[in-house]
Amino acid sequence: MKMSNFTTATEFLLMEFSDIRELQIFYSFLLFLIYSAGLMGNLLIVIITTFDRKLHTPMYFFLRNLAMLDACYLSITVPQASINSLVNNRTISVTGCAAQVFLVIFLAYVEVTLLTVMARDRYVAICHPLHYPVIMSPRVCLQMTLTCLLTGLVYAGFHTGYTFRLSFCQSNVVHQFFCDIPSLLRISCTDTFSNKLSLIVCELVIGAGCYAFITASYVRIFSTVLKFPVKEDQKKAFSTCIPHISVVSLFLISGAYVYAQPPSDSESLKDIILSVFYTVIPPFLNPIIYSLRNKQIKDAMVLLMKKTIFIKK
Repeated sequence: MKMSNFTTATEFLLMEFSDIRELQIFYSFLLFLIYSAGLMGNLLIVIITTFDRKLHTPMYFFLRNLAMLDACYLSITVPQASINSLVNNRTISVTGCAAQVFLVIFLAYVEVTLLTVMARDRYVAICHPLHYPVIMSPRVCLQMTLTCLLTGLVYAGFHTGYTFRLSFCQSNVVHQFFCDIPSLLRISCTDTFSNKLSLIVCELVIGAGCYAFITASYVRIFSTVLKFPVKEDQKKAFSTCIPHISVVSLFLISGAYVYAQPPSDSESLKDIILSVFYTVIPPFLNPIIYSLRNKQIKDAMVLLMKKTIFIKK
C-alpha cells in the first residue's frame, strides 16, 4: 500500500547482536542458558510455594505471582531472540510485533505494580506486625493482584494501540532484539510527539510514583529495623529488603532510561544492553535473591527433594 510516496511496512527486521556468525551462535546459546536458568528458578519457586503449606502466607503468595510473571516475561523476548540469532532469521510480522509489544508492556507494568505491592507487604509485616493479618488478608492480597493485572491490560492495550496506529514507512528495521515502542517510534513516518509525551507522562506517574512509594516504604522499614534490640533480627530484615530494592532500582531505572529518552535515528548498542537490564536480568535474578537468600524457601526445597527421592524409591 502506497502512502505519501512511502511503502508501509508489512513485516519488521529485528536487530542482530553481531555481524559475525560465530558471535551470533555464542549469544544464542548464552541467551538460552540464561533463559533456562531463569525459567527453572522461577518455576521452582512456584512449585515450592504452592505445595508447601507453611508458605501459604501473603509474602509467598506475592512471590509466587512474581515468579510466574517473571517466567512469562523471560519467555516473551529471550527464546525468539535466541532462535533468531541461531538460525540467522530476523523477520517478525507486524501482528507478531504488536503482540510482543503488548505482552512486554503488560508484564513490565504488572511487574512494577506487583513489586510495589510486595514493598507494602514488607512494610506492614515489619512496621505493623500486630495488624498484619487484617491489613494483608487473603482477600486483600487477591484484590491487589487482580487490580495489577486488570489495569495492566488497559495500560498495555492503550500503548500498543496508540503505537500501531502509526505508519511505519521509513524503514522496517527495528533497532532492538525484540519489538519495543521506542524502537518503533524511530522508524515511523507519522508524527510521534503525542506518543513520546504519553510515554514520558506514564513514566512519571506510574514508574516514578511506584518507585517513590517503594523507597518511602523501605525508608520506614529501615528506620523500624534499626530499633530492633536483636542484631540478628536486623540482619535478617536487611537481607530480605536490600536485594529487593536493588532489583527494583535496576529494573525501573534501566526501563525508564530506554522509554523516556528522546528517540534517536541511529541504532545504539547501549539501548540493547539497557533493554537486557530490564527484560532479562531482573527475572533471572529474582529466583536467586528470593530463594538462595531465604531460609524458608531453602528448607522447603530440601524437604521437596527428600519427598521426591522417597517417592522414587
